[in-house]
Amino acid sequence: MDLTRPPGDAGAWDARTDDWLVTVGAEGSPHESTTGVEDSPDADSAESTTTRRGAVDPVKALMHRHRELCERAVDPLEIAAELEAHGVTDRTAARCRHRDVFSLAEEMYARVPRVGETPPQAATPDAPGIRAGWAVLALLPGALCAAAVTGLRLTEGRPRLVVAVVGVLAVAAGLRVALRRGPLHATRERRTTASTRVWTCWLLVYALLGDGLLGAGIAGGPDGRPNGDPYGPWPVALTSVLALTLACAPAAWCAHFFAVRARRRLAASRALEEFTASVRPLLLGTFGLYLAALGGLLALCGSLLGEPVGYAGAAGLGALLLLARLLTVHGFTHAPAVVLAAAGAAEAIALASVYAGRLPGCSFLAVPVETVVAARGPGIVPALVCGAAALTLLVHATRKLTRASAHADRGGTP
Repeated sequence: MDLTRPPGDAGAWDARTDDWLVTVGAEGSPHESTTGVEDSPDADSAESTTTRRGAVDPVKALMHRHRELCERAVDPLEIAAELEAHGVTDRTAARCRHRDVFSLAEEMYARVPRVGETPPQAATPDAPGIRAGWAVLALLPGALCAAAVTGLRLTEGRPRLVVAVVGVLAVAAGLRVALRRGPLHATRERRTTASTRVWTCWLLVYALLGDGLLGAGIAGGPDGRPNGDPYGPWPVALTSVLALTLACAPAAWCAHFFAVRARRRLAASRALEEFTASVRPLLLGTFGLYLAALGGLLALCGSLLGEPVGYAGAAGLGALLLLARLLTVHGFTHAPAVVLAAAGAAEAIALASVYAGRLPGCSFLAVPVETVVAARGPGIVPALVCGAAALTLLVHATRKLTRASAHADRGGTP
């Protein structure tokens, strides 16, 4: 039957559980009589809750459900963040006779005694030794990629092919090691799926080979296999890949900077709205700082290698990967998986349509891509696809990463 009911321990709140909250408050706590003695409150909170401790006390139902959280919380904002994560909204708070979730959390914090008044431990991300450890690991992918590019420039023929294969495997291993430590590491519960990793690898492969293959396909080729030459029959964009791997270091630093500053503002804020308003410019500033670093690396690599640089496509891909990793690290894995898959599929369809247009009677399939490429060059495809995907994730991140529940300490990695 569709009756009012208490929510499960990990369930979200809905209209029926709100009704249950009011019903329990009117009839008394499910575990103790409303006429009994309340939990020992502070002197200030006793005056503010005296009128609610008679026959109607809906806050008590929340206190029983979240008692463990209230006992270990170090401030009311931590309780507010957990309530928000469990689906408690201002509407629920209004049923408890509070103006918002934070006001409700303040009363719960005051009415439940803490297990022990021990000061919180120092935040792990600020430990110098750990910072030095993941900072060195973040430099590993760029260093391995630079070594591979140097090897490609110094070899020819079969040795160059061996260097290319070994370089790809080494860079992949370096990326895996860099993502297993530090601020870009996702815990086991937030780990990316196999499909997400496949689409991410495809986006990187397209950044290396896609533009050259697309341009050669429109021109009637390719006339040969890729040989590492940016002006060969199948041009290879070494500059973009080298800059993206080198950008792992500024990406890790930006993620660390954002996480530490957000936690500090979480501790200093006195309301959820205040925290959101202070974190949004922090997120946008961190994102802009990373784009500036990536742009500088693209210019540097282009000048050192003497190759043309596709700024728009590489910057769009770098922004997409950073935002996807930030959302994943903070517990939001669904949107990055969907957006990365959509971007990878769009690039694959654009590439396939050019070659499908060579089939008899199917030339119309290649018309949209050929028209766009004729106007702006092959680099316009990743620029449009990755730019749109990154913009989508940026809008999503400004909603999700500015919530207090995204930065609540759940025992994550530094």
